Amino acid sequence: MPGLVRPSLAQAIKRGFIGRCPRCARAKLFRAFLKPVDRCPDCQQDWSCQRADDFPAYLAILLTGHLVAPLIIAVELDFAPPAWVQMTLWPAIVAAMVIALIQPAKGAVIAAQWRLGLHGFSTSDMPAADADASGGASN
Repeated sequence: MPGLVRPSLAQAIKRGFIGRCPRCARAKLFRAFLKPVDRCPDCQQDWSCQRADDFPAYLAILLTGHLVAPLIIAVELDFAPPAWVQMTLWPAIVAAMVIALIQPAKGAVIAAQWRLGLHGFSTSDMPAADADASGGASN
């Protein structure tokens, strides 16, 4: 699509994280909860070669664990609720957080794969907007 400039890695990841096409930022990246579109309806970018696999789940679990573990410790130390409260409250919070983070994590991983030219994505389909897109170091 003429007029599109290749976004920076951070910009592409941000677009993927919010569920937008990392290339044009105009169309949705997902057709269902964790099913990416095969092709962007706006810029025609092919997303069928993405291979996010398990990494988004690892990211969602890692983030959730790092956010919830300090809360569990703080609640235990400050309030000392009964075990049944802890066993009911924290699994529900963890499940909700993982479900909330899994799609943004998958979008970010797909965007990073595309921007870095991994898994069949081409890095030469658009002109670069930044110096690091050329692949060379500026030392």
